[in-house]
Amino acid sequence: MSNDIEVNKYKEIFENVKNEILKSQYKAMQVVNKELIFMYWNIGKIILANSEWGNKFIDNLSIDLKLEFPNSTGFSVRNLKYMRKFAEEYNDFEFVQQVVAQIPWGHNIVLLDKIKDIEERKWYIDETIKNGWSRNMLKMQIDGKVYERQAIAEKVTNFPRTLPDIQSDLAIQTMKDPYLFDFISIKGKAKELEIENAMINKIKDVLIELGKGFAFVGNQYKIVVSGKEYFVDLLFYHLKLKCYVVVELKAREFEPTDAGQLNFYLSAIDDLVKSEDDNPTIGLLLCKNKDNFTAEYALRNINSPIGVSEYKLLEDMPEYLQEQLPRAEDIEMHIKDVNDI
Repeated sequence: MSNDIEVNKYKEIFENVKNEILKSQYKAMQVVNKELIFMYWNIGKIILANSEWGNKFIDNLSIDLKLEFPNSTGFSVRNLKYMRKFAEEYNDFEFVQQVVAQIPWGHNIVLLDKIKDIEERKWYIDETIKNGWSRNMLKMQIDGKVYERQAIAEKVTNFPRTLPDIQSDLAIQTMKDPYLFDFISIKGKAKELEIENAMINKIKDVLIELGKGFAFVGNQYKIVVSGKEYFVDLLFYHLKLKCYVVVELKAREFEPTDAGQLNFYLSAIDDLVKSEDDNPTIGLLLCKNKDNFTAEYALRNINSPIGVSEYKLLEDMPEYLQEQLPRAEDIEMHIKDVNDI
């Protein structure tokens, strides 16, 4: 018995030591990354100050730096040009220090290439830090126009009226409009059950699209009210909001009666499933399309927190979104990082 106690105690000590090492390594990586970003910014400023030398200057500089620092990477002509662009677009060192230096250089290159607006870049930087996006995930989120669908989308909810301010803001931030289920391909007129089954089969992709914090609880989740059975399409739990999220699917345009049905489900989940520590259950109604004014009227006098968004399957995707979707070969290519960046 004493040996078991000693073994368990040792495991606890080992875990504590391991965690300290991991924390230290992470902090060290952050420091190294920041210093690298500062160095690239300063090199970019020097290149900018001598721009009259032309591109030949960068070619020569790349050759000489590689000869002088043979064990270092990052001095390719391509990367030196990125340093110049980096310094040109971020002329405020305080902004570099407080914002862009918080993410790796490869992520910054993606933003330089794909995003022109500084505020939009800041949004993607914040989301990268919050969600731990890899460079490939950041590319996919940009290609999927997440900023337009989440940060500035016209969202139909009654969250500000039905939730405390902090939770309301977070709940609104988690919503997108539309949700892109481009990994679901259903020929012909899709039925709700078919969409639901396809979502269950691709639940990992669904969770990625919904966003960080969602945990899948079940589909066709049974609740019993006055001896009668009802079935919730999809039930999730949101770890940050600390509440259940009921998702109802409608393979048609939003109708006002949909809000009443979802409100009923939320009341039942609150009474039958939610614990005292959980926040009020939130409802998300996903429909083929919606009229915003109709949806707003339908939610006006409902006291349960509900949001209404559209969804797009692969066949429903507008051309501008289809063009932005990465092809399989593109994804495979991006998995391999370029060592010289």
